[in-house]
Amino acid sequence: METGEGTEETPLPLALTRFQLSEEYGFLLPHPLTELPAPYGPWMEIAHDLPQLIASRRLRSQVHQMPQLSTRHLRGREELHLAHLVLSFITMGYIWQEGEEGSVKVLPRNLAIPFWEVSQALGLPPILSHADFVLANWRRKDPNGNLDTIISLPGGESLRGFILVTFLVEKAAVPGIKAIVRAIRAILQLDEETLQQALQELAEAIGDMSKALKRMHDYVDPAVFYAVIRIFLSGWKDNPAMPQGLVYEGVSEEPMAYSGGSAAQSTVLHAFDEFLGIRHSGESNAFLHRMRDYMPPPHRAFVEEIRRAPSLKQHVLSSGDAGLCAAFNRCVSALADFRSYHITIVTKYITIAAAKAKAGRAEPGDGAGPSAGKPPSALETKGTGGSHIFSFLKSVRDTTREGTISV
Repeated sequence: METGEGTEETPLPLALTRFQLSEEYGFLLPHPLTELPAPYGPWMEIAHDLPQLIASRRLRSQVHQMPQLSTRHLRGREELHLAHLVLSFITMGYIWQEGEEGSVKVLPRNLAIPFWEVSQALGLPPILSHADFVLANWRRKDPNGNLDTIISLPGGESLRGFILVTFLVEKAAVPGIKAIVRAIRAILQLDEETLQQALQELAEAIGDMSKALKRMHDYVDPAVFYAVIRIFLSGWKDNPAMPQGLVYEGVSEEPMAYSGGSAAQSTVLHAFDEFLGIRHSGESNAFLHRMRDYMPPPHRAFVEEIRRAPSLKQHVLSSGDAGLCAAFNRCVSALADFRSYHITIVTKYITIAAAKAKAGRAEPGDGAGPSAGKPPSALETKGTGGSHIFSFLKSVRDTTREGTISV
């Protein structure tokens, strides 16, 4: 899919519009559609009823009755993103309706073929990703600006909270994204004052992302996240519950393996890492680079453009400017702090929740319904993206800390 060209004869480096980024919303889709055109009513009908269909174990039979719809009536990026969101949520519900021990090996053609076609048009994989779950799955509920999700899965208010708090983290990052653009221009123009100001704004934005992430405690019940929500974000790569992957009927006779939704698919932290010159090690680096395949191609191109830009770290080192060096280190420290806090969240929502579930003390409430079942065990020590979660998160946090400049 085209990334869209800048209108200037000589486009400024990193002009946001060239990469489908919004001045107000950053990587979030600025105005997601909430309904598809009339021919796609059968998809929307199922999508809007997903929590009930999954809880009553009726989703698979509903999908089997779904007509085979052509994707040719979908027009423009917003319709494609909504179609991808709808089909990815239906797919996750279809796969995991019976829990990890009742997963299926084949996605039926009336779901697999359109999902594949929409994925190809967007340059996204045919699975639920961060781009669907968060970036394209929000709407304004009322004129006061209160937010809601467009499509849901089991997990009630906790699922809604999980999506919308993650939305707020993405929104908090926007001034930081714009600061990177200004900083790179400032490096090219040797404007140290603007550069230092941009670095200050980046550090503040990362701090605001940490504040937004703390709201997870207010809106998401750990027992519901662990026992109900998490399985629906799980993919079929590096997942013992689906070791062979998934056959997309009518697309390929061979099974395909894709990672589940993961915070590592958020373009924000990749952009910050490239800008600050943070180099992750070994397996962690390989996993993060693989997660870039789950981003919309224009967002991936933005990260690549930052990588190709003049090195901020080299510029700061060669400037010998103590103020610039301190501003750079504040950004790195803020990013390491954010990653440390993410480890705190994961400890609460996975490790502690897993221990309680094992002890039989977890009692998922929150409208989770009978789909709560028994908590999944296949990914006890792994993230939904398939990484060994704690070794990965700690490695990434530690290499971030090592990115500071010694004065």
